[in-house]
Amino acid sequence: MAKNANNEKAIALHKKLKGKITISSTMPVKSREELSLVYTPGVAAVSSLLAKNKKLARDYTIKGKMVAVISDGSAVLGLGNIGPYGALPVMEGKCALFKTFGNVEAFPLVLDTQDPDEIIETVMRVAPVFGGINLEDIAAPKCFYIEEELKRRLDIPVMHDDQHGTAIVVLAALINAMKVVGKDLNDKNRWVVVSGVGAAGVAVLKLIKLFAPKVQIIAVDSEGIIGKGRKGLTPVKKELINKKIIFADKSGDLAKALIDADVFIGVSKPGVLTGAMIKEMAQKPIIFAMANPTPEIMPDEAKKAGAAVVGTGRSDFANQINNSLAFPGVFRGALDNRVNKITDQMKIKAAQSLAALVKKPTAEKIIPGPFDKGIAQAVARAIT
Repeated sequence: MAKNANNEKAIALHKKLKGKITISSTMPVKSREELSLVYTPGVAAVSSLLAKNKKLARDYTIKGKMVAVISDGSAVLGLGNIGPYGALPVMEGKCALFKTFGNVEAFPLVLDTQDPDEIIETVMRVAPVFGGINLEDIAAPKCFYIEEELKRRLDIPVMHDDQHGTAIVVLAALINAMKVVGKDLNDKNRWVVVSGVGAAGVAVLKLIKLFAPKVQIIAVDSEGIIGKGRKGLTPVKKELINKKIIFADKSGDLAKALIDADVFIGVSKPGVLTGAMIKEMAQKPIIFAMANPTPEIMPDEAKKAGAAVVGTGRSDFANQINNSLAFPGVFRGALDNRVNKITDQMKIKAAQSLAALVKKPTAEKIIPGPFDKGIAQAVARAIT
């Protein structure tokens, strides 16, 4: 990791804090009477009640307001597979964001295993404590299997935030970006290119297609366009073709995919997009270059090449497209409304609610900033 002033400040802060979250009692215990209520003998009455009816746990315990933030450290930020200890500071930070932006209690659980079935079994065993499961920084393709199995086996909401939180915010930004350039996303003549077909990329293109079924989407990975003629495709990529989520009658590289395209969405690698490619896109192209910390193309270069709207994942540029705008509100709504499953329609409504917070979108403002008011509340209202 390169040394710079911000890195040094972050290291010093973490050493000083010794963790970014803490646990506090919701009731001060200052007398024998209070002790007898929160612990023995009074707690026995509550335990007996819940032993007979476990569904009451959400009303009488922390389960009704606590989310588990779970990672195996296999795909952490832009750092890759750095394991559970490397993941822990990130998961702590995630919990701090849950509390700050959504007033959601959250606790980090980093697992010292990267075996999908072991991860599933571990989560199943700790689930009685939690009202929701937020999966984080788990590599594709195993993340798809882990999430689907947990959703099938648990009666509490499970969401892999790298997938669905990202997809919600990308769709919200795209809704407003299309308004800025005066185009209709749900048009068979509109073309979206998604670069990167990992966890985030797959969720993004699926949600866009659900929202705008007429739009044409081309998916591009490190080997080029994902099409019918490609050999060695993963089951997930084959599914994208078989279900006609992507346009699969084309081959070639990213440059070829972008010819006459209206939108580029990057969840891939730094530098894969060039100004020359943008010049070959349709008029008023939209560029979401979200690789972190270095985007697929820098905003100034994209604008110089003719991009009408540019968004990145970074906070130091306009239009930060970051899942922190979605996940606090998603779980706030899920907990408040006793939602057992977070559905695709809920995600679309959340994206629409998020987009609606920007009353008059402009090229420099297509998405709310992280500290704008009412974000979590607007997203939460969609999760019912």
